[in-house]
Amino acid sequence: MKIFRTLILALLPATLVSIYLYREKAILLILVGVTVAIASEALFQFIFKRKYTFKDGGAAVTGLLLALSVSPSTPLYALAAAAAVGIVFGKHIFGGFPKNIFNPALFGRLFLILAFPTAMSPWLSPFDMVSSATPLQIFRETGTTTSVFNLFIGNIGGSIGETSALALLLGAAYLIYKKFANWRIPVSILSTVALVALINGQNPLFHLFSGSLILGAFFMATDPATSPKSNEGRWIFGVGVGLIVISIRLWGWVPEGTTFAILGMNYLVPFINDEMKRLKSAKTKTKDKDKEDKQEKDNE
Repeated sequence: MKIFRTLILALLPATLVSIYLYREKAILLILVGVTVAIASEALFQFIFKRKYTFKDGGAAVTGLLLALSVSPSTPLYALAAAAAVGIVFGKHIFGGFPKNIFNPALFGRLFLILAFPTAMSPWLSPFDMVSSATPLQIFRETGTTTSVFNLFIGNIGGSIGETSALALLLGAAYLIYKKFANWRIPVSILSTVALVALINGQNPLFHLFSGSLILGAFFMATDPATSPKSNEGRWIFGVGVGLIVISIRLWGWVPEGTTFAILGMNYLVPFINDEMKRLKSAKTKTKDKDKEDKQEKDNE
């Protein structure tokens, strides 16, 4: 499908930067994530005699997104298990794209966090690969914020594809330019995070450029299968994701909350779609009634 090919192209800057920063570790993680995701989809469809769709690029996107969202020290077996779970239980159990309600890559990442709680430790710094805390871990422990410039270019510890805000924003701009991502979702997510951070005396740019926020806001929250269909619903969805992310960062028990925020709001998407449809129908009925009343009045 064209949307998946566009997503892969949009992720290319972040992928290349991850390889530049983490070398063979990034290459192996990306290869395992993509290969296992494609193989899992093909095997599931073979066993259950479904139409083969692994050639459309959807499984490759899931594997790539998952690989980019893990630590360079993540064991390959843990990533492989997460990729398989994301594809099978996050996507095909629901009927496959576009029937799945959860983003498959994030579903796999949640499995990784719960099943292998120490798999992404230690976090490693770029180039020299020594153990180092992520900017959000440092912020949680000391209240100190990392240089915005380092966050922007990627000279920090973190997941292999999340560290460079510049690379992610380049890909995001291409995705929006091609109209494969609705801009309302990332704009509402990022503006909510920035506003709440500012109200609480925090540096908004630190929160915007750190962690998995940009990757999640542009490449995962905008998934057409797991986000609202209406523009009004997209604003609600985005504000909800942003509030959960910044709340977890400021007051939660873990440094980062993008995975939990997007999956939580994914769960509410069917409700949001139904409510927006109901409100639109009620509004239409009200307009029709007002029009009928006006016509009757004119005829009197």
